[in-house]
Amino acid sequence: MENQEESPADEQAFTPPERGLLHIWHSAGRNEQLCPERVLLSRPVLQIALGEHHGLLLAQGGQVYSFGELLWRDLSIPVSAPVLEGSLLGKTVVRVAAGGFHCGALSEQGNVYMWGENTAGQCGLTERGTVTNITVPEPFPVSVVDSEVVPPVVVRVVDLACGREHSLALSAQNELWAWGSGCQLGLVTSTFPVCRPQKVEHLAGRHVIQVACGAYHSLALVRSLPPQDSNTQNPPKKKERGQSPHYSLTEKEELFTTDDAHYCPLGVELTDAMKNEASPRRPRQRLHPGGISAGSSPGSGASSCSFSEDGKLYTKQKNLPAGASLEPDGHSITQTDGSPKARSLSGWRANKNSGFSDELELQNLLEKLSGHALEAHHTTWTGDTDSLSSHTSDDSYVSSTPSSDLLTSSYKEDSSIRRQTNNSSGASGPYSSSPVCLEEVRLCLEKEKLSLQGQKSSSLTNIHQKGKSAASRRRSLPGTPTHGSPRRRRPCACRPSSGRSQPEAPEEADDGLPSLETEVWSWGRGSEGQLGHGDQLARLQPLCIKSLTGEEVIKVAAGSHHSLALTAQCQVYSWGSNMCGQLGHVNSPATVPQQAKLSEGLRVWNLSAGQSHSLLLADGDCVQPVLLYCGQQQESMSAQSERGQQSQNQRSPSRVESYTVRPTLLPFCIEMGYISSVYSGGQTCAVLTDHNVMGFISAIHELASRERQFYSWLSDIRKILLTPMRNRESVCPALGEQCTHLFFSLCESFVHLSTLIGRHATSLSYFLHDAQGRDVTSLPLLTHTEFFLDTYKKYCSAVGDFQVMGGFQSLHKLSLECLGSQWTRLSQLCVSDQSVSGDVDLVSLLYWPLQQLHQYSRVLLKLASCYDVLTVEYQSLHQGCSQFESLSSSLLRRKKEADATFVFWKTHSGKTTEVLRLPRRRVVCESSNRSLTLQNAGRFSSHWFILFNDALVHTQGTIPSQSFFSTHHVYPLTCLWVKPVTEDSNGLYAIKITCPEESFTLVASTPQEKNKWLRCLNHAVDQVLGGGGQGSSPGLTAMSRTASYTFTGDERFKDAQYTGSWLAGRVHGRGTMKWPDGRIYTGNFKNGLEDGYGECMTPNKVLNKPDTYQGQWREGKIHGFGKYKYATGEVYEGCFCDGQRHGYGMLSSGKLAKTSSSVFIGHWVQDRKTGYGVYDDITRGEKYMGLWQDDQRHGSSVVVTQYGVYYEGTFRENKMSGLGLLVSEDDTVFHGEFSDDWTVNGKGVLSLSNGDCLDGLFSGEWSSGLKVVGMYTKPGIFETESKERNSMNRLGQYVVPAAQRWICVFDECWSRLGCEAAGKGDRTTAWENIAVTITTARRQSPDLSRSHSKVLESLEFIPQYGEQVTTANYDNIRRYLTKACETPHHPLGWLVETLVTAYRMTYVGVGSNRRLLRQAVLEVQAYLTHFYSIVRFLFPELPEDGGMIPEPPSTPTRSRQNSNKAEQGVVVVSCSSLLLPLLLPRLYPPLFTLYCLQEEPEEAQYWERILRLNKQPDQSLLSFLGVQEKFWPLWMSILGEKKQIVSSSKDACFVSSVETLQQISTTFTPSDKLVVIQKTFEELTLEVKPMLDGNFLWCMDDLFPLFLYVVLRARIRNLGAEVSLIEDLMDPNIQHGEMGLMFTTLKACYIQIQQESTV
Repeated sequence: MENQEESPADEQAFTPPERGLLHIWHSAGRNEQLCPERVLLSRPVLQIALGEHHGLLLAQGGQVYSFGELLWRDLSIPVSAPVLEGSLLGKTVVRVAAGGFHCGALSEQGNVYMWGENTAGQCGLTERGTVTNITVPEPFPVSVVDSEVVPPVVVRVVDLACGREHSLALSAQNELWAWGSGCQLGLVTSTFPVCRPQKVEHLAGRHVIQVACGAYHSLALVRSLPPQDSNTQNPPKKKERGQSPHYSLTEKEELFTTDDAHYCPLGVELTDAMKNEASPRRPRQRLHPGGISAGSSPGSGASSCSFSEDGKLYTKQKNLPAGASLEPDGHSITQTDGSPKARSLSGWRANKNSGFSDELELQNLLEKLSGHALEAHHTTWTGDTDSLSSHTSDDSYVSSTPSSDLLTSSYKEDSSIRRQTNNSSGASGPYSSSPVCLEEVRLCLEKEKLSLQGQKSSSLTNIHQKGKSAASRRRSLPGTPTHGSPRRRRPCACRPSSGRSQPEAPEEADDGLPSLETEVWSWGRGSEGQLGHGDQLARLQPLCIKSLTGEEVIKVAAGSHHSLALTAQCQVYSWGSNMCGQLGHVNSPATVPQQAKLSEGLRVWNLSAGQSHSLLLADGDCVQPVLLYCGQQQESMSAQSERGQQSQNQRSPSRVESYTVRPTLLPFCIEMGYISSVYSGGQTCAVLTDHNVMGFISAIHELASRERQFYSWLSDIRKILLTPMRNRESVCPALGEQCTHLFFSLCESFVHLSTLIGRHATSLSYFLHDAQGRDVTSLPLLTHTEFFLDTYKKYCSAVGDFQVMGGFQSLHKLSLECLGSQWTRLSQLCVSDQSVSGDVDLVSLLYWPLQQLHQYSRVLLKLASCYDVLTVEYQSLHQGCSQFESLSSSLLRRKKEADATFVFWKTHSGKTTEVLRLPRRRVVCESSNRSLTLQNAGRFSSHWFILFNDALVHTQGTIPSQSFFSTHHVYPLTCLWVKPVTEDSNGLYAIKITCPEESFTLVASTPQEKNKWLRCLNHAVDQVLGGGGQGSSPGLTAMSRTASYTFTGDERFKDAQYTGSWLAGRVHGRGTMKWPDGRIYTGNFKNGLEDGYGECMTPNKVLNKPDTYQGQWREGKIHGFGKYKYATGEVYEGCFCDGQRHGYGMLSSGKLAKTSSSVFIGHWVQDRKTGYGVYDDITRGEKYMGLWQDDQRHGSSVVVTQYGVYYEGTFRENKMSGLGLLVSEDDTVFHGEFSDDWTVNGKGVLSLSNGDCLDGLFSGEWSSGLKVVGMYTKPGIFETESKERNSMNRLGQYVVPAAQRWICVFDECWSRLGCEAAGKGDRTTAWENIAVTITTARRQSPDLSRSHSKVLESLEFIPQYGEQVTTANYDNIRRYLTKACETPHHPLGWLVETLVTAYRMTYVGVGSNRRLLRQAVLEVQAYLTHFYSIVRFLFPELPEDGGMIPEPPSTPTRSRQNSNKAEQGVVVVSCSSLLLPLLLPRLYPPLFTLYCLQEEPEEAQYWERILRLNKQPDQSLLSFLGVQEKFWPLWMSILGEKKQIVSSSKDACFVSSVETLQQISTTFTPSDKLVVIQKTFEELTLEVKPMLDGNFLWCMDDLFPLFLYVVLRARIRNLGAEVSLIEDLMDPNIQHGEMGLMFTTLKACYIQIQQESTV
């Protein structure tokens, strides 16, 4: 096909292409004499555009050819040898358009090119005040620019249409742009011509699909707005009536006088420049010598045309009957002032002419018209005689520049006829004369007055009266020569067909198919009713034709003065001038759209409109399309003259009577072949045809023709049957409530199907315009296959559901009563096998659309045969064919199932069976013949099994013949598992049925019955689960599936509804269970029980709030880690075991707690607090850190209060008991026996802060006062320090050892690794658990950040944990641990996060007590020990804490690294060096706070010294500290400049070292802080070296004073805390090395500063 579709550019003329063949002929000849001329071109013609006497051809490759009278070049080109438009070569033209006397082309890039006549600015190139652009001889670009946006942008144009004096462009944004002259532009402007394209604002925001231009009117096809918005687009009444906002008429109807020097014909005031504006025109030459001239009327067949030598056109008209109008349609086009626009021989000049002001002058005019000469006005008047409109009509608009058809308006006759005007000074022009019947005119005037009595008319023009205060406008009636305008003698002139000469697919809706929700808008002159608004008024702005809304118009076309609209139902609406019968009906003129009278069986799918004819392309009885013609037919002069005599008394002007009353068939169309497009313009018709190569074109036409016929049939069914029945009030009582709903559903699905077919048929019609040039894979049947399949499926289901419920019987009775005469029409729509003796089988009628699927398949197969099997086209067509054929077979089976089900219910009708009758339910098979029984059933029991498409029904106590049963049980097929039982020695042919709550075995009578039932059961289950199998093999239905089920007998799930996964009859996988009491569980199931992660909500009716749980389950119980939110507001997050809190967990009371707000974090055993835990009583301001037993504080513990009181001791039964140590805020210490909370009872020692001591028996509450019996001791002078030291040393003797705290957290981590206890488990299993956990987290957390997702992805890979750890791979382990601790999804990450939470819970808030510092430090060290044991379990090759890592085998590439390692020392692994960087940054805030509190007194003293010493200049401070002068810097660098340090300089020495040391506050771990200290020493050395010898070595005497200076200038806050933290947590392996020495120096400096005295 590819080779057949294209013709090379250089192909010779005698080998025409196989597509785009052009035939052209004259439209006014006799049908039997017409002989279309075949135009042979080497390239396929893609589109034709016809003007009045010229035409354009668009050939393949974007080449444009012109033919006809090219007035702008003074050429006459025969159509047989069109001339190439060379200036358009390389532009890749995709559209051409022809106006009356100008042309347009559109390039692939959306650029517009115009040429031809430009007297009205229709080419967009007119320059005001010049005459250089009257014609544009060569195509010239016209820019369509949207200047409303900033910056302005060039608009891409996709369609073009041209009239006589205007041009329209449709943009890619579906907006309309216009330029030229006249009200047909639709622009809000008073200045003409419009040279630059302007947007038609009235259609802004609307989706314009197509545009068409008549001579002086415009049409637009617009997509309808949604119903709620449609009323916003209705123009106001004033616009609809055509009323000008500037002028309203009085109710008195009078003739008026205006001065044309002041007013533009369009009703806007003329400027001085416009008054003087004159544009000479080139004379128009005839199309055929001696033929009908431009502007010729169908009623002027007797006229002959001749040309004067100077090119002026003259007309001779003979023997016009008395009373015959000079204007065949009875309207005179004049200027607003009433003066005729005539063309002078001497050129164009401005002139004033006053019209007639009263009826007396009108009478004089009539007399002059009947016998006196008319004086020609020097300005021209429109020669468009097919629409002869009076200046008093509302469409009397003529462009302020000379009209494009004025070139045809000069007249000459043998006798000179002159018309006198009031102030006429122009040259006289030759006019023809004919008698006028005065009586006819008087009658017309009287009728007009009567018709306008009491009505307030309006003018569209801004008219100022001259000499009168009140002016009226008169609506011109047919045959009334008002205001002295002569009856026009010229035949009608026509503009070409609509701008969319080659109809393309209209703008597609969102789903890619053409929209049928359209409206037709029109504007411009309306003297012939061509606007379709029911009047003959003009419209300045686009107005919607309401009568066409909802008619599914898919294309519009505009002739000179008539309009056509084509609907998706293949109907043609026409309106406007009908003088030549071009409307296809007898009404003349038609001011509202009316249907053309088409013969039965003809379906129009393309149309075009010419000057006075219409050409239709339709489907006939065969696949090949036929041509229909409406319009003038040639006849003899004597016949015309005879008719003229007979029609002289008619109100309407004489018109051609040799025309078609209805569209007639052009017989020669059959010989042309397959016509793809029709075109009209002027009096010319043209078509494009294709050769039927390999049957391709015929197949496409057959598909489109059948689809259009199908849509017409659907529309008739909808109109005759469904819509009337649906709208009847009696439909519900007659059908019943259920069947009524089903009927409405059937109607809805029918409408959806009908709409789809209509849109598809429309799409195919446009596909046919270039069928061979288009990609066959773009056929909607292939691009929207799923859409078609779904629509047909839904429709078939709707019909079947209605049939099964017996709705068609009731509908048949109701339709017989309601439809009446339409019943006969309905029977005619039935195919032969549906209608029996005039009756209608509604079931077969509504099933008939399913036949179309087979037609799709058949045509697609035909198309596929045109291609090679290896091509993409063949594959696509063959696949589509298979899909439609498969669906056709499937839906026919469903129809048979519905038929069988209906018969089943009809046979087994009864009350008991009605409960089983459902619309979607179909019978598969049943066991009324005892083919299937229940195993082990009673001897006298009766069982009946019915297999439906959705359930297996088991009835007992059954009498099938009477459709009676006592009980029944319905087993949904979605939850039914079928398994064949292997035949045993008993010889039973059994089938085992498994359901969620029971299982039973069925026994078949024979092996054949068993196989039949097994096959039916499996197939039914497969279908209900969404399978498309045509009969699954026995036993192969899915064991695992997703389904919904409501439990009835299960004790645990009674009445619960489950939706989710199943496995062999048991709930298994992910699903949702809903109980009647409101409980909801969503999560994983295993073997019928909740297992895995799940979320549960349990309502609390008392509090009216639910309990919610999110976490792990096992065997139906909460088990594992989770979060439980209680209705009381409490929240527990931790571990569960068998539904109870067990293991690590945190319980917070929440905001709704009435008694107290508290948080507990610690160990739980069987829902009780047992083991170590921290309890923060927020209300009382106390924090308990110790052991618990059965929800009571019991064992060693520490209590701190918000008042700074510290207690450590033992608790028994929830209160302090036994020995304890109590320290108050002021360092008062009591060590003794307690009997209750804060109550002392027994021996004790009270040590005061000043060292005094009280020893004896104490009793009473600490806060209220103590009774003492004992001895008071005051220490000696030398005993104070030792006493204080002893008291402090006693802290920590009763606390829980750090190694025993938070064991539950580490146990949970071991559990997550799959270990029963610490270190007891399989390492491989642990790593697999980690991988599974990470993978699950990635799958179940779709909202992870990108970085987090990458971390999880890297952690999915299990590292090489078994290989020996060397310095090379040690860093890999560190990196893995760092990533693992970044995400809580990893067990180690969860461990770190939980430890941080526990630590902060302990030491934040009330826990910020300086006496807890030692415990906090020990706790961190305990964390490291436990953590390192887990890491060593995962990486067993790691050495023990403090062990060394062996070096890797030496290689040449690593020699340098090894030497560096040797310089740095041996790599020693300790838990602090490996894990402290992971933990300490998170624990740092609370820990450092405790250090600050502990060092607060010393810190205050240190800071006071810092502030004082820093007041000194550098040299003074260096001298004071004893720094040798050789170390004093002499210069400092400021922004690269060296400046000398003087005695007053401050903060100028050793700046780099000071800044480096200040970074110690920005680090967290001791190792990082030590690195900062080391860098400080290095910076100090670098700064000192330039002043000393190269072999200089530090000694402490030199170094200490200098480093002391750096520490002072660094001004580090909380330096004591920093020193203490480093000292407590630094790696013991480096305490005695270089870093240890540097740290000691820093510590010494801190102590020295405290003790330093200032001068």
